[in-house]
Amino acid sequence: MEFFYRMKKTYPLFLGIIIASFVQPLKAQLEYKDVAPIFYSRCTSCHHDGQQAFSFMTYSQVLPMTGAIQNALQTEIMPPWSPDTTYTRFAHERIITQAEKDAILNWIDSGAVKGDTTLAPAPPVYSQYQLYGTPTLTLQIPTYTSTATSNDIYVCFSLPSGLTEDRVLRAFEIVPGNPEIVHHVVVTADTTGNTTNDLSGACFNPPGDFGIGGYAPGAPPTVYPGQAPLKTGITIKASSKIVLQMHYPAGSAGQVDSTKIRMYFYPPNEPGIRPIYNTTPLQNWGLLILANTVATFSDEYPNSGTLSTPISIFSTFPHSHQICKSIVNYAYSGTDTIPLIRINQWNFNWQGFYTFSNLVKIPSGYKLFSEHVYDNTSNNPFNPNNPPATVIAGTSTSDEMLFDGYMWLYYQPGDETIDIAALLANDTLLNPAIVGIPENSSSPALQAFIYPNPIHDKVNIYLSKSSLYKATISTISGQHMLQTERFTDNITIDLKNIPGGVYFIEIKDIANNRTIVKKIVRE
Repeated sequence: MEFFYRMKKTYPLFLGIIIASFVQPLKAQLEYKDVAPIFYSRCTSCHHDGQQAFSFMTYSQVLPMTGAIQNALQTEIMPPWSPDTTYTRFAHERIITQAEKDAILNWIDSGAVKGDTTLAPAPPVYSQYQLYGTPTLTLQIPTYTSTATSNDIYVCFSLPSGLTEDRVLRAFEIVPGNPEIVHHVVVTADTTGNTTNDLSGACFNPPGDFGIGGYAPGAPPTVYPGQAPLKTGITIKASSKIVLQMHYPAGSAGQVDSTKIRMYFYPPNEPGIRPIYNTTPLQNWGLLILANTVATFSDEYPNSGTLSTPISIFSTFPHSHQICKSIVNYAYSGTDTIPLIRINQWNFNWQGFYTFSNLVKIPSGYKLFSEHVYDNTSNNPFNPNNPPATVIAGTSTSDEMLFDGYMWLYYQPGDETIDIAALLANDTLLNPAIVGIPENSSSPALQAFIYPNPIHDKVNIYLSKSSLYKATISTISGQHMLQTERFTDNITIDLKNIPGGVYFIEIKDIANNRTIVKKIVRE
């Protein structure tokens, strides 16, 4: 009886174990097809053939890198996105959700199961260029063989533009001739036309009257909105030279590069273009960071007084070197602050221009403020000196900088309501499928109803007029994630293999050669 009494008391426990033994095997095991869409949307913009990084386009390419992927995700060094998204948001963010991260880590922990790879969606297709259409001007540096042995080098190429009249730059992209050795590129304009090449390896400060922009691996091209409600660009003077400062890393000696820049200009005398300016108002050249210390330096603009005219900020470019620990930029007036960018863990290897999702208004009466923290101790894994040594301000990589710039416009009423991310997503230079037909088009052939939106797993498309259609779902940078078969007036699309996020769905009326594009949200 004692035995049966004990069994009666422990019966629920045994029952739970028995049930668990049957339920556990029923839990779906993740296979490559389940995580492939995450690699496509979050990784392959950098990790594809022809780029610096290892390609993650197929299972056979991902498998040998699972250990490195696991470490990169756990230490949060990948995807390489420095700005704090709880502070401000930007267009083209390279981020990954916690659910996506957990899925990849669980897949790796369970043995990176291959499964049937034919069930994975087709990988995105990448071309050499990110901007569509024919550029107005393409400039290319001469074939150059790197001399960077044990130290990084910086060389500057001054390229005649050949412009015979002033033109307004609408967009540009920098195409590395050898992505494996091009660390970054800074582009400036020399309106005097007097600069020459500097191949000394110490061209730390690119010459020129003003900055145009730059390139870093994984960064999108620079596109200024070119349609209502914002048409803007940078004026390049006739006979200017375009200067490309090339950064080649140590160990690249003997490798050859011939990087090019593809430039798109508005037509001559195009009306309604608002000038955009690229300046660096926040600079501190008084840095003195003693060995084995953590120091904080700041700057503000204007140094005295406040902004006399309101401005709208388009993008930001904070800059420091290797011992910088963190950066914060904001505008303030009294106790009121307008957040601009915060980087909690600065990484010299990942920097660039960050474009705001909406124009940020800085009213008159405000100041711009920057604060950089520098960790010149052995606790800083990026410290180039061992043991630590005193560091001062300078243009050499072994020096330090507080050098924070912005692209900005003079404010006009309503600027702060302009959705820059949406304008760029609908830009024909980034997405050739966009043909300028508004979402609320009254054309019967293109009156599309999409529901539900936001979407959980499946989305329904209903067209009010029967025709022959095809639908394509793309990321905001134009990467195709899914394409349907042809359909006539309605269709249900399964999106379970597409990660959560914002996408655009292009519905093409094949019979009438018309297209409409709408924004969808995958939960």
